[in-house]
Amino acid sequence: MDILSVQSTTLPSVFGLDIAALTRLFAKTTNSYKFVFFLSYLDILKRKEFNTMEPISFRELMVEMLANTWYPHTYFKLSFGLQDLITTKLDLLKLDIGEPILKFKDTDKKLLRTTINNQVLDDSLMRYVPFRTLRPFFEEELKGVVDYKVDSTIAELSIKHFTERKPLYSFTNRGDAIIPNPLWTNYFKLHFSIIRSWTAWHWLEYMQSCNQAVPAISAKLFPPQERDSLKTQTEYWKLVIKHSQVKCIYSGENLNADRISLDHFVPWSFVAHDLLWNVIPTLPEVNSAKSNCLPANSYFDRFVALQHLGLTISNKHAGEQKWEKYVEPFLADLRVGKLNDLLDYGILKSAYEATLKPQLELAKTLGFPPNWNYRPTQRELN
Repeated sequence: MDILSVQSTTLPSVFGLDIAALTRLFAKTTNSYKFVFFLSYLDILKRKEFNTMEPISFRELMVEMLANTWYPHTYFKLSFGLQDLITTKLDLLKLDIGEPILKFKDTDKKLLRTTINNQVLDDSLMRYVPFRTLRPFFEEELKGVVDYKVDSTIAELSIKHFTERKPLYSFTNRGDAIIPNPLWTNYFKLHFSIIRSWTAWHWLEYMQSCNQAVPAISAKLFPPQERDSLKTQTEYWKLVIKHSQVKCIYSGENLNADRISLDHFVPWSFVAHDLLWNVIPTLPEVNSAKSNCLPANSYFDRFVALQHLGLTISNKHAGEQKWEKYVEPFLADLRVGKLNDLLDYGILKSAYEATLKPQLELAKTLGFPPNWNYRPTQRELN
């Protein structure tokens, strides 16, 4: 189930389970801990095929939480809010991240989890959230309990009333692991897509409030396992190169259609899309060097000029129907009124200045490396 389709979802009812308490899980939440903790708990249950009666350690839960938040924070540079310490924990990790993780080929985040688990981790993330998550199940008993006794009281109540009140889980005597309630585990198995999407929707709402000007938040919380193909974009730029001399805006070298790489002028890890208005051809080594950096201001005019050249050449050689399909995202996202306005350099440049420059400034504020200039390596010079 898509998380965008669950805004008004009513959670399935089951006799004997306190579904009302479950629906209050995220009430008055001011940071991301509960969302990420519960999402991670669900992911662990699914990975264990919902048949575990063994305790789930706090460390396993913490590793899962860090793995679920690594992409949004480290790769996409989203804010988790001023009070949230998950990002601090992520920044302290010294991770050797290879291509499978960065290219979204890390199935089930297995490599990322393993890499995180090899780190020295403190248990501070588990200090409150496993206990406070159960608070809706014991609201009456917790009335009047002073804050510093709430966690220990919840732990005691979850053990004492595990069969009668049926909380989501209880705790081991050592207090370093949770014991899943089998009735809830079966409920999550039967309705996994609904419950996970419901949880993800609440997390998305929270993250949108922390990143109000950032595009494509939902795509950055749950990145795809593999990036989409750039077949259409490659076809477009090869057509342009076939009918015109095209230079790489970063190196100044002439481009050959048989040896190009497609660059996202504003990094993909910020925009999270492959739309043509942000994609240009360059040399493979140049694209590799640029990575997710923000280009220096000196490249902006060259970028617009290359986009104008692409629009002009494709207009002449692609055919009317295909050209209109190519330029649909230009019209919508650059807010250009008419097709022919795209062929007017002045109008196009003004549209790019209004759209791209604020995005570049925001990306800089979020921590994307700014002012990148291409410097060929000694090997390339030789």
